[in-house]
Amino acid sequence: MESFADKIAVVTGAGDGMGRSLALQLAAAGCHLSLCDVIDDKLATTIEQVRAASPNIRVTGHTCDVSDEAQWIKLRDDVMAAHETDHVHLLFNNAGIAGNGSMIVDERENWERTFNVCWNGVYLGTRTFLPLLMAAPVARLVNTSSVNGFWASLGPDVSHTAYSAAKFAVKGFSEALITDLAINAPHVGVSVVMPGHIGTGIAENSVVVHGGETDPEITEMAATFRNSAPMTADEAAAVILAGVQGEKWRILVGEDAHVLDMAVRADPEEAYEPDFRQRLDGHFAGLIDDE
Repeated sequence: MESFADKIAVVTGAGDGMGRSLALQLAAAGCHLSLCDVIDDKLATTIEQVRAASPNIRVTGHTCDVSDEAQWIKLRDDVMAAHETDHVHLLFNNAGIAGNGSMIVDERENWERTFNVCWNGVYLGTRTFLPLLMAAPVARLVNTSSVNGFWASLGPDVSHTAYSAAKFAVKGFSEALITDLAINAPHVGVSVVMPGHIGTGIAENSVVVHGGETDPEITEMAATFRNSAPMTADEAAAVILAGVQGEKWRILVGEDAHVLDMAVRADPEEAYEPDFRQRLDGHFAGLIDDE
């Protein structure tokens, strides 16, 4: 896919963060869009920004809980009607939330909410839109995993099972699709995106999707997460789109993602030991010395 011009893309989780940045950059490249999110006011802001920056682009907005198959089917039908099409060229399964990481002390309902958004959102989206991708002359499926798709941890003091399990599933599913698509739909490609720490609003948005209410403490925590990130959402989206155009199946996003990937591969047995973080910092310093 050398150009995004005049293509049709569906982007989930488009109300904020990487989803919003993907939408703006795709539109700037001439791509028509159907954007979905479960937080309506943030989705409306994204659509307003896209229309202001790229007035010649056709963009539609759709409320969709990606964990719900019925809502995916409605989204597919609405996209086909809005764009008067039987195909799409790009599906970005980008939506995700965090939270409730312990199998032992956290509530099952909230644990499964995190898992179902992050995993079922990708699986159901692929199931629903694959016929439309296959109907295009060239198409690509882009699934967002995470560095937590190959390292199931936030460190030795934090349980992180729901999000990590989902992101491992997304990575494995996407890798398995490489062969499945090559055999059965060779004109459709797949990419799995594995970002490190990106400056997004996932912390605050996750509270809302879990049915909670934000307060000053949560807002401050979310701002710290966003502002301390070594890479912005705009920078991350640029890396992702370059990888898609380069037909890369594996897109690591951020220097921290590259370093962590190398460190886990180099010593997987030690990846969950308490001092792994210290050795990771040393590994990063060694990379800098070698340059």
